[in-house]
Amino acid sequence: MTVTWPYRRTVLVLSTLAFFATMAGRLVISPVVPAITDQFHVSKSLVGLALTGLWMAYFAAQFPSGVLADRYSERPIILVAVGGTAVASVLLALSPLFAVFVLATVLLGAVAGLHYSVAATLLTRTYDETGFALGFHNAGGPAAGLVAPVAAAWVGVRYGWRPAVALGAAAALPIFLLFAWRVQPTAPRRPDQPVRDRFELEPMLELLSRRKIAFTVAVAVGGAFVWQATASFLPTFLVEYRGQSETTAGAVFSAYFVVQAVTSVGVGAASDRFGREVSTAACLLLAAVGFALLVGVPGVVALVAALLLIGTGLGWGGALLPRFMDHLDDAEQGAGFGLVRTVYGVLGSVGSVATGAVADGFGWAAAMGMLIALLSLVFLALVVNRVFGLGY
Repeated sequence: MTVTWPYRRTVLVLSTLAFFATMAGRLVISPVVPAITDQFHVSKSLVGLALTGLWMAYFAAQFPSGVLADRYSERPIILVAVGGTAVASVLLALSPLFAVFVLATVLLGAVAGLHYSVAATLLTRTYDETGFALGFHNAGGPAAGLVAPVAAAWVGVRYGWRPAVALGAAAALPIFLLFAWRVQPTAPRRPDQPVRDRFELEPMLELLSRRKIAFTVAVAVGGAFVWQATASFLPTFLVEYRGQSETTAGAVFSAYFVVQAVTSVGVGAASDRFGREVSTAACLLLAAVGFALLVGVPGVVALVAALLLIGTGLGWGGALLPRFMDHLDDAEQGAGFGLVRTVYGVLGSVGSVATGAVADGFGWAAAMGMLIALLSLVFLALVVNRVFGLGY
């Protein structure tokens, strides 16, 4: 009996691999931050500034990417995202000056950010079972988190940071070729509508000014700040503060993403059962306790416990992001969600440069203490809103 391979599975697998490639290109940088600072004789705050630029550019691309896909269709946008990731990774590896490294880092974030919302739209058009398709696609990110940091740490120790960051190109190039070969073009949804018509300021400001949306954005900014700081500096913190090897730190960093991937389904389910605010607050509290263990308690047991708490807690998006959808009309959810994701992501990406600056000026304990304080503040805001029924 002949088993046929449906075309939609090809789209699903290659879209997932594309997400893997764009995530891997970003994650190979963090494990080799100490080597980069030594190479260019710069501070952690300057490297943090570059990583802030990466994540700002990544989130800034979320809203425009959907608009461009409506105008030109999804396939070319995804190809630009994956091919651009390969090119930017090569530029990173060849950077002769730190200024060039910074520009290449920002470029990497911008092109990688084109992928996610566009791929989600493509899969929605391809699959009737959109929940399954999007869930499978999302696994590409944690898969990159499992593989990329460990590979980058191993290559960085043996061959240097330049080959380590070039792994992003090695992952992206074959996936770019496969996607271009096997995924067929789709018709654009709004081929005749000028792109500039989608960027009118007044409707965007009206949406963002709604009190429930504005409060949710504020909470998401706090959570994203801590997530970005962790994604940028967790391996460096483990090396410089807890005295672990770069390879071990890379393995712990990978395990952090695995924990987040495994627990995020439960976080989302908890938000459906117990409410968005309660579940989000619980996540933030878990993360704060995890960081406190990481800073204040030595030993392997404390490290494992902290990893579980932080990995679970920083999966707050599974509980909080549906709150946006709860307060957006059906017609607003596409562009509206892209808009709020861009806003909170861009503001939250300051976490990289702020954490690097505090670590340079006052040490890693102070930098982690800042993250604990921010998590606690947002936790209290959620509790007060809930207890006193403020309606935000």
